[in-house]
Amino acid sequence: MKGIDAMSIHVNEANLTFHLQTDHTSYIFQIMKNGEAGQIYYGPRIHVQPTYQNLMSQEWRDATPSLNEENPNFQPATIKAEYASLGKGDFRQPAFQVTQANGSRITELTYDHYQLLTGKQRLANLPSTFDDTDDDAQTLVVSFNDRITGLALDLNYSIFPHQDVIVKSTKFTNPSSEKLVLNRALSSQLDLPDANYDLIQFSGTWARERHLYRHPLRSGMQSISSLRMASSHQQNPFMMLARPQTTDEQGAVFGFNLVYSGNFLDAIEVDQYSTSRILTGINPDEFGWNLAPQATFQTPEAILSYTSAGMNQLSQQMASFYQQHLVNPRFAHEERPVLINNWEATYFDFNEAKLMTIVNQAKRLGIEMFVLDDGWFGHRDDDTTSLGDWFVDQRKFPDGIEHFSQAVHQQGMKFGLWFEPEMVSVDSDLYQQHPDWLIHAPKSTPTPGRHQFVLDMARPEVVDYLFKLMSQMIESANLDYIKWDMNRYATEMFSSRLTSDQQLELPHRYILGVYQLYARLTQAYPNVLFESCASGGGRFDLGMMYYAPQAWTSDDTDAAERLLIQFGTSYGYPQAMMGAHVSAVPNDQMGRITSLKTRGAVAFFGDLGYELDITKMAPTELDQVKKQVAFYKCYRQLFQFGKFYRIDSPFVGDGNVTSWQVVSDDQKQAIAARYQLLNHPNAPYTRFYFKGLRPNQRYQINDDPSTYYGDELMNAGYFVPTILADGQESKDFYTQLFVVTAI
Repeated sequence: MKGIDAMSIHVNEANLTFHLQTDHTSYIFQIMKNGEAGQIYYGPRIHVQPTYQNLMSQEWRDATPSLNEENPNFQPATIKAEYASLGKGDFRQPAFQVTQANGSRITELTYDHYQLLTGKQRLANLPSTFDDTDDDAQTLVVSFNDRITGLALDLNYSIFPHQDVIVKSTKFTNPSSEKLVLNRALSSQLDLPDANYDLIQFSGTWARERHLYRHPLRSGMQSISSLRMASSHQQNPFMMLARPQTTDEQGAVFGFNLVYSGNFLDAIEVDQYSTSRILTGINPDEFGWNLAPQATFQTPEAILSYTSAGMNQLSQQMASFYQQHLVNPRFAHEERPVLINNWEATYFDFNEAKLMTIVNQAKRLGIEMFVLDDGWFGHRDDDTTSLGDWFVDQRKFPDGIEHFSQAVHQQGMKFGLWFEPEMVSVDSDLYQQHPDWLIHAPKSTPTPGRHQFVLDMARPEVVDYLFKLMSQMIESANLDYIKWDMNRYATEMFSSRLTSDQQLELPHRYILGVYQLYARLTQAYPNVLFESCASGGGRFDLGMMYYAPQAWTSDDTDAAERLLIQFGTSYGYPQAMMGAHVSAVPNDQMGRITSLKTRGAVAFFGDLGYELDITKMAPTELDQVKKQVAFYKCYRQLFQFGKFYRIDSPFVGDGNVTSWQVVSDDQKQAIAARYQLLNHPNAPYTRFYFKGLRPNQRYQINDDPSTYYGDELMNAGYFVPTILADGQESKDFYTQLFVVTAI
């Protein structure tokens, strides 16, 4: 046991109050008069008490239904509930809803029992959190029965005290002899007593994912969601609720995330009394689940975290939690290789000889892995053909991909390969043999995206087919890495394998099929590093991170735009999850020209890679790349796993300056970066304010011969020389790196 208090879950048997404590927070709920659970408190840690009457005070309100005549003051519409239903006086959005055989959607949950468990076990068939290291996690399961249908419902709470994280999920079981239909089955509900919060969400689209938007809560509904059968470029499941005065450095903030990659909903409803209800889980639109007799349904896990020390602290404690309790332990603490990807160097136009010129050059530069992207299979010379035909194109690799892989490995480099398993081209052997494997509605005109269509991953035979072909390629090519792409969203949602009353199950069954394939591959080939991709950041979520420890952050590799994307992403995800590449200029997405120095300095703060034709670079540029790779390797542990601090936000003011910093766990090493988009004439003096240093420790910065105490660097700042024009190159998109070393 490592904790402040060995017991994280305190239960008052007399009044059935449950007090869940982390090192710095308390989460309290109680079984109410109607047999359901009522929310009492979530926030900074408070003392365990026999009762919390002050926090449970209620007043009777006119024109509001009550529980019954004997309990007129118990009015569901005015109560903070823990997992609410609809139809018994609470008119807010519910956490769940069930349709009975007679069409009724009314339930009456009553408390049955609770169970305390040591640790945290993984869920079956879903990505989930775990405690494999005896990190003092504890789990509480509170069970209810529906008096009307007999439905059994378990509310699951896992407490990870040292990261101040609570993980919630719900399990439904139908013990009756009649089928029930789940219309709504969310993972988490949290009712807060007021609405004085800002909603901070991370939204965008392809090539500009996860930009920060902040606005006050208002009366009524506000939500973030996806119906694209993926978490999407447009919205991300991570969101925060912060007090209006909260910043990165101080103030109260809640973080919410979902371990799921499909259709999701994050909703906040502010009622007439300014109570805020936060709901997180599978999007109930386009969802329905037949709960057959004796069957169960397990929701994905929702992650909740709170701090009163600002958003940097929230991000850091959640990043620590993901690394220890979500990411594949095989790779969670392992440094990620520096790679080169051939895509922007060759697109589809390559053969083995051409690729080997890139491999040989990469070896000379110190790059550690070659990743062969799209175009190596079938007869794929453009994006209209061959998806699904995962066998090598003999025209490009006459001696097989095994020969090329061996040549890469002989250079002492690792070898990775691109797949897009979930997709199929009409011009493919797979489609000709199995047209019924497509997701496609009868009599509907198929809607193409990128000239391709979506396989029905709800079919076990599809998963089996993909596992067989991918396994053959992993073994024959001795793969070290797989880039798993997904370049379009599903349309015409219909599965010919499912019955008419199962069609609303397809979105969830699809993502379960994706998870099954991931699980089978990662279990069979535990040393293969997976990177998820979905036209860049279209599925950048915790469900993917469970299987693939890193993700392609965005197809946009422009350094200036990446500042916005990586800064926004950092709120909910650590830098070790972010694939970050240096590409050619003018940038393929933006047409913008930035220096190689700046492109490298942005990509350092993630999993570094290069995606350009290094065989066509000038000797001076090659020398610069070689130095970048060596510098990154020297500080790779710090760049990938250091404690990340946001300092100057591109989402505040004119956004001209962005800065951030990583700090080692022992606070003896730090690297900070300051990026300025446009230079200004005769600019004011600038000081850089470091974060996370030891106040009483002396530090040296770069080659500055002087040393400075940490408290001076953090509170008084470090003088930054003015960026002066030299007549040789533009000083726009300018980067300054500060390597800070304890003396």
